[in-house]
Amino acid sequence: MINKQVEDYLKSLIPTRGERVEQIEEFAKVNQVPIMDLIGMESLLQQMKLHEPKRILEIGTAIGYSAIRMAQAFPSSRIVTMERDEERFTEALKNISELDLVDQIDVRFGDALDLAQTLESEPLFDVLFIDAAKGQYQRFFDLYGKLVKPGGVIYSDNVLFRGLVAEEDIENKRLQKLATKIKSYNEWLMNHPDYDTRILPVGDGLAVSIKR
Repeated sequence: MINKQVEDYLKSLIPTRGERVEQIEEFAKVNQVPIMDLIGMESLLQQMKLHEPKRILEIGTAIGYSAIRMAQAFPSSRIVTMERDEERFTEALKNISELDLVDQIDVRFGDALDLAQTLESEPLFDVLFIDAAKGQYQRFFDLYGKLVKPGGVIYSDNVLFRGLVAEEDIENKRLQKLATKIKSYNEWLMNHPDYDTRILPVGDGLAVSIKR
């Protein structure tokens, strides 16, 4: 995690993303839609450039921001992304259509916990990106990790949970429960025999798990 001054400095160095993408970022800020932190997003894309993924699976579309950024960074990739909130799903479809990315991004409506079987007959994915209900991360990982090819990578966002995973006493009981779940997930990830995982302190914490 970095302080506000360093964060602002790093953001000032990031190239512009284009007017429409920056409008989506502003929409998310104004409407409190949880999209990936800008520094975290740039770090994720830079990591992914090391292996140029062709097939990407995302759990948690929201309004399409991350899928759009990945599609623009990897024009030859195919992205499947899932969203259970109907309003956000509709907004994602609009954003993706306005950026002419409909042929590259396949947005599926429904709870990811119910959709895994729909992908079992498809080719394996190079990348899985988990950015949805934090309390369900381990279930998502178990369900969809088997759809990632050996040598592929699973990225989990928000695994530092605003630094709360390092706090001993959290007054808010809901936050305490969620922080405990994320801490458990992080420990489970780090000890998983089938993956080599490291947690990077960028954005809100990014776990990078390479499938053995």
